[in-house]
Amino acid sequence: MLIAVASKDGVEINQHFGHAERFLIYEVDGDSVKLVDERKVERYCSFDPDHPLRTHTLAATAHALEGVRAVVCSMMGEAPKIELDKLGVEPFVVEGEIRKVLVDLAKVL
Repeated sequence: MLIAVASKDGVEINQHFGHAERFLIYEVDGDSVKLVDERKVERYCSFDPDHPLRTHTLAATAHALEGVRAVVCSMMGEAPKIELDKLGVEPFVVEGEIRKVLVDLAKVL
């Protein structure tokens, strides 16, 4: 199964969904975790007080994540969760070492 991860360093799950400019895509099969893709996206949270959340950017990010079973990040707001749910992609908010978290997560998916 494919799982998308928001990570600043490619080692830990340590990035907020809205701050990600890329998602690392891992193929997880049992204890095997393999990086297979990197999907670049536009940052959803813009820090613009007049336009803090941009729906067009959220839709584009969700579309870029089509085909994954789950998205894992350190934080995620309600709007992204709703958008991912429309695609049948499960959101998970957790921090930790990518490989360990994905192996554990695959056991419950």
